[in-house]
Amino acid sequence: MPQLGLLPKRAWAALFSQLLRPPPSACTQAVRGHSQDFDIAGQFDPMIPDAECLKIICEILSGLQLGNFLIKMPWTDVRHEMVTKKGLAPEVADRIGDYVQCHGGVSLVEQLFQDPRLSQNKQALEGLRDLKLLFEYLTLFGITDKISFDLSLARGLDYYTGVIYEAVLLQTPAQAEEEPLNVGSVAAGGRYDELVAMFDPKGHKVPCVGLSIGVERIFYIVEQRMKALGEKIRATETQVFVATPQKNFLQERLKLIAELWDAGIKAEMPYKNNPKLLSQLHYCENTGIPLVVIIGEQELKEGVVKIRSVASRGEVAVKREDLVTEIQKRLSES
Repeated sequence: MPQLGLLPKRAWAALFSQLLRPPPSACTQAVRGHSQDFDIAGQFDPMIPDAECLKIICEILSGLQLGNFLIKMPWTDVRHEMVTKKGLAPEVADRIGDYVQCHGGVSLVEQLFQDPRLSQNKQALEGLRDLKLLFEYLTLFGITDKISFDLSLARGLDYYTGVIYEAVLLQTPAQAEEEPLNVGSVAAGGRYDELVAMFDPKGHKVPCVGLSIGVERIFYIVEQRMKALGEKIRATETQVFVATPQKNFLQERLKLIAELWDAGIKAEMPYKNNPKLLSQLHYCENTGIPLVVIIGEQELKEGVVKIRSVASRGEVAVKREDLVTEIQKRLSES
């Protein structure tokens, strides 16, 4: 579940100054490893691009079927850091804790509007109005059930100037007995309206908001779950491999693979004129390709092709005109 946090600079910096900024060691770190970014740059009306970025995160993580996703930052660890290492008075830390332990949806935003300390602060009210507007857009997108506003959320990067968000995965009940993966956040982002100006000689500001998907971490999660289920990790999406046991059959293989492609079947063949059949079959076993279509002199003479199951190594001959139908049937049953 993506969880929103409002940077102190945007919402309540004037209220608590630097006291509300958690120590660097307590800040949630950025998504590390290889990642895929998405950004929207330009001057637009408030919160519309921000809402779209959150919608994109939800679509990606839901589409990957990785399980429930949520943001969580334990306040107890932050308080200990503030008091024991930063010398902050316990009563001041507790006062901050009254806010940073708050999390929820639009009802929390409404509750904060009624807070006498926040309602008297111009910057805080500005941030709360933005969040209320954002939740209106998220409601229209139908993703408020996946969004939680959490005042404890902070990022370890200083260039963010507005709403920030971060997503981590939760274990589902079915995964309760599995060893936790502890991969941290799988997606993160936020608004950074002043970053571009830092690199522009004339200091022109370009408002920006974006997100980063932790591709490397997601691959790791998928890999670990497949291993736990005893599933083989496939290195390719290929469904059918077109092979031949004899020489000078490149043209026939090209005809077959074109027919499979035209039917929307994911097929491939070796880029060699005269490949060895054993090497072709070993390749299919190593990469997890489920079916092999074999054509040779005998098959061509009889007007058939052989379909080989890589798993069972069983073969069956089918009429050439029935090839696509038979392949589609087998793929639907697998």
